[in-house]
Amino acid sequence: MKTLLSCAYNMDNCCVELKFTDGSMLAIDTIAVENEIADNMYQRSELDYLIYNDPIGYADLILNGDPETYLKTVTEYKPLD
Repeated sequence: MKTLLSCAYNMDNCCVELKFTDGSMLAIDTIAVENEIADNMYQRSELDYLIYNDPIGYADLILNGDPETYLKTVTEYKPLD
């Protein structure tokens, strides 16, 4: 993979697609990612926000970061007593 040309969310297949200058393409299946790492609706909501508003940040988090730690840090889940 060379330099990143574009990164966008594709609603047709629910993937964040990254296209590179060498012609390669990478598609991240957002539904599969949510099913694996999101434990509750608040974490899913945070991932959805990144998908729609910052797809390159989402891709970086999934490919290079630690999404479980990120989600535990940015979401606060308090069950009703």
